Amino acid sequence: MPTLTHDIIISGAGPVGSTLALMLAEKTGRPERIALVGKFPAAGQNRTDTVIVQQGVTEQAGMAANTHIPDPRTLALNQGSRVLLQHLGAWPDAAANIHVVHVSQQGRLGRTRIHRDDLNVPRLGSVVAYSALLAKLHDSLHNSGVDIIDAVDATPQSGPGHVRCTIPNATLSAHVAVLSDGSRPRGVQRHYNQDALIATARASLPQPVVAFERFTRQGPLALLPHPDDAAAYAVVWCCPPDQAQALQALSPSDFNAALNRHFGDRLGTLTSVGERHVFPLSLHAGASLVNPRTVAIGNAAQTLHPVAGQGLNLGLRDVAQLSRSLSGWLADPSSDVTPWLREFTQRRRADRWLTAGITDFLPRIFTTGQPLVEHASGLALLGLDLFPPARNILARHLLQGLRQ
Repeated sequence: MPTLTHDIIISGAGPVGSTLALMLAEKTGRPERIALVGKFPAAGQNRTDTVIVQQGVTEQAGMAANTHIPDPRTLALNQGSRVLLQHLGAWPDAAANIHVVHVSQQGRLGRTRIHRDDLNVPRLGSVVAYSALLAKLHDSLHNSGVDIIDAVDATPQSGPGHVRCTIPNATLSAHVAVLSDGSRPRGVQRHYNQDALIATARASLPQPVVAFERFTRQGPLALLPHPDDAAAYAVVWCCPPDQAQALQALSPSDFNAALNRHFGDRLGTLTSVGERHVFPLSLHAGASLVNPRTVAIGNAAQTLHPVAGQGLNLGLRDVAQLSRSLSGWLADPSSDVTPWLREFTQRRRADRWLTAGITDFLPRIFTTGQPLVEHASGLALLGLDLFPPARNILARHLLQGLRQ
């Protein structure tokens, strides 16, 4: 079995791994020394021919998706993520802008609105289809010079002076490995007793640039402007697993009644269209530096609750920092990579754990079922609405993270 040598192996060809490969390709004169290992629905012109294509089931943030079925998810990407992907030529053609985020609590007073003008940005974020983003990234990769290896994600093993991983018909060897999409971190774990029901609904009174986050006793309910229909919303309904299964099994009319009852009438009448999907939710977070030659980013470093839509945005901030940290090392890949990887982990630590803390706290504090806590949470939302500086601190973090 041949051994294929590279400078970097990236394990996982989802949005985070693919973005990293594109960014590193810009920083080196030898992009063919970057190996991106993962599943590619359409093979490109720059593939390693010795590798057998293997189709199957992929896991991303605890959500299963068969490669033959279009992924049902939409993604809320903040303005910083959009700028990064546009720079790489990987922004999807269809996207729905978010100018306002409306946050409320079911059955209690208090709400807050975050507006793009508060932060002096053209938009707070955009909503894109997961499958459209991934297709655009893979199209860009085929013209990048990166060595695209279409195979089941392989976990690299560290050895003296190198890392190795085995794929069908070949062994890969490199100086450094990056674990990305498709790997689950080991360390902190929390199971929320919540599943996410994913659906699409059309509104009789749509507000196309407004995203809604409504906290209920069962979990957060988000409605995001849909990239393919100005009158439609991507629904992310978090609730206990038995309730999610029951909602998925309801007739369309009964589901519509339940959705309108929980969300309210801010968008008029909501009518669901298409299929509904259910995915389990949990928190998993581990060390970024797996060993002296291997780092984890994105979902391989942290999988988060989807509240506030921070998962992929946090992963793309991992990508931006890692590409900056490795840019000096790429000038001499035979040199010791350890100091560069340690710099990356130190710079990312605060942002990772603060963002994970926020997305862990929010879905739990609103589901206690305790009236005093619920009233206090409502007052907190009202306080944010009445005191813009505090609201803007939170909004700025969700928009761009904690920068160092």
